[in-house]
Amino acid sequence: MSRRDKMIAKIKELMYEPEQIRNIGICAHIDHGKTTLSDNLLAGAGMISEELAGDQRFLDFDEQEQARGITIDAANVSMVHDYKEKEYLINLIDTPGHVDFGGDVTRAMRAVDGAVVVVCAVEGIMPQTETVFRQALKENVKPVLFINKVDRLINELKLEPEELQNRFLKIFMEANKLIRNMAPEDKKEEWKLDFTDGSVAFGSAYHNWAINVPTMQETGINFKDIIDYCNADNEKELAQKVPLSDVLLGMVVEHLPSPKEAQEYRVPNIWDGDIDSPAGECMINTSPDGPLAVMVTNVSVDKHAGEIATGRVYGGAIEKGTEVYLVGSHGKSRVQQVGVYFGPERVNTDKVPAGNIVYVAGAKGAIAGETLCDPEHKIKEFEGLEHISEPVVTVAVEAKNTKDLPKLIEVLRQTGKEDPTVKIDINEETGEHLVSGMGELHLEVIGYRISEKGVDITTSEPIVVYRETVRQLSPQVEGKSPNKHNRFYITVEPIEPSLYDAIADGKIKEGRVKGKEAANDFMEAGLEKEEARRVWAVHNRSIFLNMTRGIQYLDEVKELLLEGFENTLKNGPLGEEIAMGLKFKLHDAKLHEDAVHRGPAQVLPAIRNAILGSMMLAEPALLEPMQKVVIDTPNDYMGACTREIQNRRGQIVNMGQEGDMARIESKVPVAEMFGFAGDIRSAAEGRCLWSTEIAGFEPLPREMQNQIVREIRQRKGLSAEPFPASHYLGDL
Repeated sequence: MSRRDKMIAKIKELMYEPEQIRNIGICAHIDHGKTTLSDNLLAGAGMISEELAGDQRFLDFDEQEQARGITIDAANVSMVHDYKEKEYLINLIDTPGHVDFGGDVTRAMRAVDGAVVVVCAVEGIMPQTETVFRQALKENVKPVLFINKVDRLINELKLEPEELQNRFLKIFMEANKLIRNMAPEDKKEEWKLDFTDGSVAFGSAYHNWAINVPTMQETGINFKDIIDYCNADNEKELAQKVPLSDVLLGMVVEHLPSPKEAQEYRVPNIWDGDIDSPAGECMINTSPDGPLAVMVTNVSVDKHAGEIATGRVYGGAIEKGTEVYLVGSHGKSRVQQVGVYFGPERVNTDKVPAGNIVYVAGAKGAIAGETLCDPEHKIKEFEGLEHISEPVVTVAVEAKNTKDLPKLIEVLRQTGKEDPTVKIDINEETGEHLVSGMGELHLEVIGYRISEKGVDITTSEPIVVYRETVRQLSPQVEGKSPNKHNRFYITVEPIEPSLYDAIADGKIKEGRVKGKEAANDFMEAGLEKEEARRVWAVHNRSIFLNMTRGIQYLDEVKELLLEGFENTLKNGPLGEEIAMGLKFKLHDAKLHEDAVHRGPAQVLPAIRNAILGSMMLAEPALLEPMQKVVIDTPNDYMGACTREIQNRRGQIVNMGQEGDMARIESKVPVAEMFGFAGDIRSAAEGRCLWSTEIAGFEPLPREMQNQIVREIRQRKGLSAEPFPASHYLGDL
């Protein structure tokens, strides 16, 4: 029996021991060394050769990843690790670090219970490191810290032992501050990192060594010895004494929870169902014998096997050949194969029990965020995945040959399924298809993947996505139905900033508001008591309130009013961009007593006109997407880099200095960021490091608004100027 077969047999055995499983994600800022680290963990487990580890980038098996030298897709792998005479099954997900692929990190965090956050010792905690901490802690995933590239501090920066310790201490304190600010209330203390217990390790993923305080005590190796090994160019010997995989996987087993431990506190956080029901108890106890509950976190398409769903089994066991029910899309599907990942290949098993990360072939129609269960034991679906950022850059995609048009539509739909952070807008009338992504690189990769699926395409120049809102309270307006028998009186105003943030952070869920208990959440977020009890719906970070009293038949048209509210926000009055950050109040309504005269054809146009008309009277405004840009550069180039930011309408938020390096933190509109990479390199003669992160939407300067509105309307083939309020409301 080969070593590979032995390992596969062991994986199949350990799958049924939830206490001996660890589901972990490796996450970090771009280029901090995640994939190199994953390689060396696999080498330690005997899955790839130690010579190639670090150079091979085994988990970057997509050819775009190999070509660009970055991780684009989250990759899964299962391996076995011996620790203190016990064997453990480690299910590992290597996640991307580039801001454009942050959606993969969010999805991976739903599947794992613990995260190894990798931080480069030279660069320290960067914007994307903060984001991955936020993504992990929001999903109740416990973090540990690995400080990587320590060899560079010694060989390049020539730091002394004391300076090394200070550098580690600074990163450690910053990481703990993030945990203190973002961890669930009851975990803030418990999850605090601690040097002495070994929940922080440091080393070099590239040279395959790592150390933490318990290992130092066992081996007697101290900081001075590490410096001596690095200076003597003898890191190979160091790697034999303190191998990376032993130290790191030891830390994972010791400090990150097993599914048995984690599901107790994670399930109530991600599943709204009854915890005392058979399905709830089965998930809390990680039992393989009970109702099935699988959360799909990713979908990819394999040329031979079709759609492959990756997910986490929270309850029961998923078996090949059985039928599953898709809760979100209300469909049934027959599972053809199930199993675990072994890097780029998949290992089939008969079934996969609770507590494991699974791949499922044959779950047709599943998308990321879908819940799979037994058709006989239907369960409530898991909470949807909330991505931290949203698509802000769009390109129009067309097929080079018209005969490829049907295939292009199919490929675009497939792409939207594989990557839920991509927004696909297919317009079969005009033949123009819009693809929105997180940034230029994201769209480039999507374009490449569409061509890879056999469709030659041309793409337009990138277009920036704007949002619409209002700056002030509108007067009360009257929306009339076409038959003039139904009238709605509404006002609009900007939503309270505290409430907007609560919706953006997911503290208040979007959707129809059920019951009075939600009123407390709205009051906590800054709404007055009377208004908090009258919220009907939350949509696009906007709210709709019913301030009327005792109006006959209003309940019968409530659904139509809310449908009109949600649909109208898709196309604002300025440039048909999405509207957000609004508070609509229905003050009064006059309704025809005969139901025939107050159907959809009457109510929908009436509420739509009232919403658009009121917005035009409340000083409508455009919001533009912003990016946080952090630049680390030698002091001599600080002026040139600052000028580069200011020339792009950027605001400097913070500036700091450490030694001969300056850090500039700024906010720049996405519209001004095209071509930034080349310009900032020339400004600093290639001697700067920079990174970006999506930073939400902010009002466009008033003096630019008319010009941008005209450009948007021209591009969409609309009339040059937005319609005035009288167009929607009749004579005012």
